[in-house]
Amino acid sequence: MHNLGFALDGAWRVLLAGLVLGAGLPILFTLGIRSLAWSAAGPAPRPAGRAIGYGLFAVVILGVLLGIAFIVASGFGKALSFEHIYPTIVAKH
Repeated sequence: MHNLGFALDGAWRVLLAGLVLGAGLPILFTLGIRSLAWSAAGPAPRPAGRAIGYGLFAVVILGVLLGIAFIVASGFGKALSFEHIYPTIVAKH
């Protein structure tokens, strides 16, 4: 009976990670494009739309770079650690 609970807990975590990383980054990119379009629409420019768009693009780029760092670290037999404010590559325990 406990195995079913463990399986559902693991499936829930995989589903959440898939939604955040698989669909979340493209959604953020799309919102960045829309905010840039909103900033240029109309007779007066909207600097808030441009700032929001560039901020969303920065989040997407950071997500991609963290994904690449995780893949490279695991390829070298290391791990990506978030013990500090910034991620570091450390030896696996």
